[in-house]
Amino acid sequence: MEKRIVILGAGESGTGSAVLAKTKGYDVFISDIGKIKSHYKEILYNYEIDWEEEQHTERFIINADEIIKSPGISDNSEIIQIIKKKEIPVVSEIEFAGRYCLARKICITGSNGKTTTTSLLHHMLRKAGLNCGLAGNVGKSFAMQVATKNYDYYVIELSSFQLDGMFDFKADIAILLNITPDHLDRYGFKMQDYVDSKFRITRNLSEDDYFIYCSDDEITITELERIVLRAKQFEFSQKKKVKQGAFIEDGNMIVNVDHSKMSVPISELVLKGKHNTYNSMAASIAGRVLDIKKEIIRESLKDFTGVEHRLERFIKVHGIEFINDSKATNVNSTWYALECMTTPTIWIAGGVDKGNDYSSLESLVKEKVKGIVCLGTDNEKLHKVFGNMVEHIEDASSMKEAVIKAYRMGEKDDTVLLSPACASFDLFKSYEDRGTQFKECVREL
Repeated sequence: MEKRIVILGAGESGTGSAVLAKTKGYDVFISDIGKIKSHYKEILYNYEIDWEEEQHTERFIINADEIIKSPGISDNSEIIQIIKKKEIPVVSEIEFAGRYCLARKICITGSNGKTTTTSLLHHMLRKAGLNCGLAGNVGKSFAMQVATKNYDYYVIELSSFQLDGMFDFKADIAILLNITPDHLDRYGFKMQDYVDSKFRITRNLSEDDYFIYCSDDEITITELERIVLRAKQFEFSQKKKVKQGAFIEDGNMIVNVDHSKMSVPISELVLKGKHNTYNSMAASIAGRVLDIKKEIIRESLKDFTGVEHRLERFIKVHGIEFINDSKATNVNSTWYALECMTTPTIWIAGGVDKGNDYSSLESLVKEKVKGIVCLGTDNEKLHKVFGNMVEHIEDASSMKEAVIKAYRMGEKDDTVLLSPACASFDLFKSYEDRGTQFKECVREL
């Protein structure tokens, strides 16, 4: 009798999982509480996969041998609680696809910088001529690629939600960039639970594998002192010299892997700001571990074009520069964005507050921000924290209104920065939708 796989959520992750399960001979059913997009329906039709939308029919779900859950579905949701009572195993797309993947896997997590580092490393591997896929929280579904492609390497961005559903999956190279409070609403506002989730990236690492981490990150270091890892460890730091890994010396980024050193002037890195130097360090260490030539790594650090919606310098309108940082969905991401600003800044902030503590932004706001436009359905907290720090603070209930108000606050040589520090789901479908609307509204000025 065929093993039955039920997949919850029919987006990129879920549809890819359904296709992989079908190609491996499972009895597959996919259920989405919302409407399924037409292009995903087309894929499901082509592979003859049964599906339902706008509901979770319990009897079709609880007869599963295993459930694959899309990362956006909370463990506290009603259907997951029912599944847990029935003791049906629940895994992530990454866990499932990993069973059928023979490629080397470079996996990246962290509260900030994941997408940039993943994209940079993928760029590096492709430039080196390696047959490499980009997957996980960025790019196409990992499961879909395992089902339909034949890559030798994968660079995989992993969110904490994806890591939560991983048990036997193993990275060959695991990169942990940093840990700062984020998504605490999904972890019962318990920081240690979120830390535990991030450290699942080290799960199953053997002495033949590699763990790359930031030794300037206090939470990471505290956790490392508590656990035992068998993997080879490489650290990166901007505060001290390190024996194995990457550090800063005389304005250069030094990468030292197995006693082979390379040096790149920080001024030549295309990704600017301290946070991006960390991202460049992590990617470079991984590149050297994979034995990519130093010259290829140097070229990649100089010609990488960056990530859409992440500190994306868009256009200037009458001398005012507009920067799209819609991907900044937490306070720490916005801290990095504000830290990069070199001209008077009008900051567009706000959205769904995930329990944000804005205190870390106060000194940067006092130093760099002349005006704030609060974009969201509930802006009270932003007013309370920053109202007395800036010349102007106004509310906006749409992106068009926010862009117009920010533009009017600015003058020649100022910068308008969209860096919300919040999730987007009050007014937008996603951070991509928010960033796209921002650019459309700026074009209309």
